[in-house]
Parts: sequence; C-alpha cells; structure tokens
Amino acid sequence: MLLNEHNQIFAGKRIDNKIAEAWQMPQGGIDDGENPREALFREMLEEIGTDKAEIIAESHDWLHYDLPEDLQGKLWGGRYKGQRQKWFVLRFTGIDADINIETHDPEFYKWKWAEKDEIVSLAVPFKRPLYNMIFEEFNHLLAS
Repeated sequence: MLLNEHNQIFAGKRIDNKIAEAWQMPQGGIDDGENPREALFREMLEEIGTDKAEIIAESHDWLHYDLPEDLQGKLWGGRYKGQRQKWFVLRFTGIDADINIETHDPEFYKWKWAEKDEIVSLAVPFKRPLYNMIFEEFNHLLAS
C-alpha cells in the first residue's frame, strides 16, 4: 500500500480488464532467492516505474485470498487458485511525475490516489475482504 502525503492510496486500473472496474494496489510475486522486501521494491519498479518510497509498516501475518471458481482455471495459466501475500505500507517519497505506469510490461493503464473506501468499492469483489483486512490492520496509519 503506497501512501502519498495526504494518506491517499495508490490505485491502478488493470490493463487486462478494461471493461469491468478492476482497480487494485500494486502487488506481485517473490522470485527465488528474494525476500519480501526485495520483491516489494522490484515489483514497484516493474508496475509503477518508481521505487521512491520507504516502508513504514508490515502486516503481522501472511494474508490469503482465493479466486472465484470460474476464474481458477483461467488466470495464472490455471496453476493457482489464489494467493498468499505479505503486505507493506509505504510512504511515497517522490512526486507524482515519478510514477510511470508505461513500464516494460504494463500492468495498469490508469492510476490515481484514492481514499481507502473508494479502493475497496472499485476492487474486484473477490479482493474486497482482503482489502478490508489490510485496512483494518493499518487503519491507524490512514487517518488524515
């Protein structure tokens, strides 16, 4: 979760789903030999073109979500039915111009700073419970 100076949260609209509302916070996998913090900054660069941020919190536990059954055979080559994630909260230390979603392999085609309630409502339904858990854990950091 990337926060700007107003405690708004970075949200990107997924490039692979331009019809439905499919906004999300950046996320990504951990490569072999990487720890979660290393993966975090690599994924930020890959997805939003910058790593200008500092970690201010880390989730206590790994969090999980499952894909709906109708998507389990379609996404990720049908290899996975969900994800296990470690979440971090970061303070963005750059300026908006540092964010460049036109990366080598773009994930988003639009981005914005949003309030937490907006992010939950714009997320795909199967991610909403996960986002609510994240916001509950980090609520103390989101107060304006």
